Amino acid sequence: MSTTPFQSLACPLDGQPLSLVSGAWRCAAGHSFDIAKQGHVNLLPVQQKRSVDPGDSKVMVAARQRFLGTGHYQVIADAVSAAALEGASENEPLTCLDAGCGEGYYLRRLAQASDVALSLMGLDISKWAVLAAARQSRPPSPVLDIRWAVGSNASLPVQSQTLDRLLCMFGFPVASEFERVLKPGGVWLQVEAGPEHLRELREIIYPRLKAPRADDAPTPAGFEHASTRRVSDRFTLESAEEIADLLAMTPHLYRASSEGRERAQALETLTLTIDVVIKRWVRA
Repeated sequence: MSTTPFQSLACPLDGQPLSLVSGAWRCAAGHSFDIAKQGHVNLLPVQQKRSVDPGDSKVMVAARQRFLGTGHYQVIADAVSAAALEGASENEPLTCLDAGCGEGYYLRRLAQASDVALSLMGLDISKWAVLAAARQSRPPSPVLDIRWAVGSNASLPVQSQTLDRLLCMFGFPVASEFERVLKPGGVWLQVEAGPEHLRELREIIYPRLKAPRADDAPTPAGFEHASTRRVSDRFTLESAEEIADLLAMTPHLYRASSEGRERAQALETLTLTIDVVIKRWVRA
């Protein structure tokens, strides 16, 4: 595990490169963004917010942190790490952004799995997610030299053509921005739920399941499709608390009816299917 500081931040107000000076990130125009005591920086200007507190709530982030800490999704993290490290150079750090990093689980797993040098940044629009990520990268936790920032995929605070890899884990892709920040030949890994993912939970909370969407999305402009891999597994939750955490960390918590949530809350054990699709896009 070897990480080096991520240096390619850009000012969210004017796009100019940011430099780290006396505990703050500053651009040539004088815009300044302080580093919080937990180690992260807020690069989400008020004019880019669509609500007062955008993104996942504090409760959702805490539930996700507890759930991911159990290791149930390690098979996904291992597959994503392998895909990200494929073709990595041994001569220079692999620069990677997790766009929608949540509480940082997948980026930390990537750092732990790598035998090449990495330069890593995690970005999320939720201040609670980034705060949780930053806290887990500082003592007494294992210290990883990962930058964490609050920001938006719609306007990434990253310099153009500086990334070797970009992860978008169950998030909201913005192809034009991803193309801008990736180097030619850089790789965007889009990770999405497959049609069978958490099917057993969905069958309990919904009166009927929607038909799977056709996977006929066109190749994003500026990219070439390199591969698609499907990751499948099964795991068992053995307490009502674990089931509640899984439900709370997903959009299903808000989409399900009160009756559906009550049916889930009555369970003490639940075996579930993992079905995840990893799409690998290469910037032309």
